[in-house]
Amino acid sequence: MSEKTVCAWAMKQPLEREYHDAEWGRVNKCDKYLFEFLTLEGAQAGLSWYTVLKRRDAYRTAFEHYDLDKLTAYDDADLDERVEQIVEQFDVIKHRGKIRSVFQNARAAKVLIGEYGSLAEALWQFVDHQPVINHWQAMSEVPASTDTSKALSRFLKKHGFTFVGETICYAFMQAVGMVNDHLVTCYCHREVQQP
Repeated sequence: MSEKTVCAWAMKQPLEREYHDAEWGRVNKCDKYLFEFLTLEGAQAGLSWYTVLKRRDAYRTAFEHYDLDKLTAYDDADLDERVEQIVEQFDVIKHRGKIRSVFQNARAAKVLIGEYGSLAEALWQFVDHQPVINHWQAMSEVPASTDTSKALSRFLKKHGFTFVGETICYAFMQAVGMVNDHLVTCYCHREVQQP
């Protein structure tokens, strides 16, 4: 039996392959999942995806399994202490600004949920609630950002989010299935389009 063809970036580490095959580019509109990926993509800024992906479980634990009520319950004094606890006790990226941004983004997410009913409704509106299906032949064709990711970035920043630049937003869109950027030669390209 021959090996399935996958996107080249997913062939470096078994964990990346597992993530690629099971999650990347698959439509997900669960608010907790969306917030997790805003967090992880923000943490990735300047780093490899594998560096963050291998710490995913530590992120879940450090950030209360992305429970927005728990993340927004910290006052300023408690938050300073919690940031230091996370730096010292968890295997996450030790960038205090990125850590603090998770709490800021949780507050902003709750406001968006109040306005739109869900985080999914607020974010997926940028692609008319349907994934954009691209037909890239090579990784070199895949953009780092698009007009849509720029608009999403502006929207999130306007609503108080941090670590949500246009490239981070595009990586987020790829991760949660807002765009299908599997190469056409990858077996997942067709598979993720199935309902």
